[in-house]
Amino acid sequence: MTKPLDPAALDAAIENVHRAGMPGLFAEVRDGAQVWRGAAGVADVATGRPVTADLRHRVGSVTKTFTAAAVLRQVEGGRIGLDAPIGRYLPKLVPGARGEAITVRMLIGHTSGLAEFLPYAYPSLKGMPVVADTGPQSLEDHRFTRFDPLELIERGVTAPPVGTPGGAPGVYSNTNYLLLAQLLEEVTGTAAELHITRDVIEPAGLRDTAFPVGPHIEGPHSRLYEAWFGMIDPPADYSVCDMSYAGPAASLISTVADLNRFYRLLLAGEIVSPSSLAQMRRVGPVVSQDGRTIDYGLGLHPMEGHGQGAFWGHGGTVWGGGTLAMIRADGERQMAVAVNLQRWNALDSSGRPRPHPLDDALAALYRVALYG
Repeated sequence: MTKPLDPAALDAAIENVHRAGMPGLFAEVRDGAQVWRGAAGVADVATGRPVTADLRHRVGSVTKTFTAAAVLRQVEGGRIGLDAPIGRYLPKLVPGARGEAITVRMLIGHTSGLAEFLPYAYPSLKGMPVVADTGPQSLEDHRFTRFDPLELIERGVTAPPVGTPGGAPGVYSNTNYLLLAQLLEEVTGTAAELHITRDVIEPAGLRDTAFPVGPHIEGPHSRLYEAWFGMIDPPADYSVCDMSYAGPAASLISTVADLNRFYRLLLAGEIVSPSSLAQMRRVGPVVSQDGRTIDYGLGLHPMEGHGQGAFWGHGGTVWGGGTLAMIRADGERQMAVAVNLQRWNALDSSGRPRPHPLDDALAALYRVALYG
């Protein structure tokens, strides 16, 4: 049973995450007309500048919901077929039989079988998903690299497939969303970032949400600290970083208030039609980047609860930053949380991430936010 918002409990829960080792975090939680915004810790460990709840933040793969919504709006307009083969639109990028077998739906839902390009763009990550076989050196080597999305797509398409098109479980892969960006450009004649801005972000009234135009986050923001499982000690500031490797898969900048507004409008059928929203909420098994099998729809997935009490949304990470946004199926209760440290778990002797007090503290914050 969900209880009304308890501001004192939320204040204590967010402070506990900071005490457990998070340099800084901020959040907005809503229950109907009741709104709580909170922040704890620092935006800059060197100066002690505090975080505030209105900071802009790199939201990582939360971007995927925006991109999926933009594609579905083109489906509604008849310019894209949801179950049409991607080879019909992008025959040079996904040629031959695979282009005929992989549909637009499979790209949005990560069931295409296409491999992840990240280990090829960042060679020291080649051991993924076994983090003990990785290292952080590539992050620094490519901090300012301007990646060509077509080259990244080629890496993912020509790598050994991770599954068969439409097979279960699917495997989460950013290659899918770089292809969706090219699809949007092909059918609209406009770069995907600009099209998503005009067709989704601006009509939704999201004033602090934008794709980056360079390596900096414009406007007030926190620094972002990457630990890479204890291999970067102390954690390094990656708030200045070229995000061309992520594009419309994971490069968006937003605020917790804008994210809550976006998901509220989405679940109300005001971003895509109710029938498109129903498609987004049709789920199947997908292996996530951390190796867990989750239920995943079309750029949206259930993360808590079941049935009408289910919470839908998306999480995201970038080098140094993390975001989680969720909304209950009835649209009443929602939460968006941003943190400025990533991969804080050190590895045990077998190479697995060790439990960290931050894990429990964040889980407690989410429980208080979602259920009271």
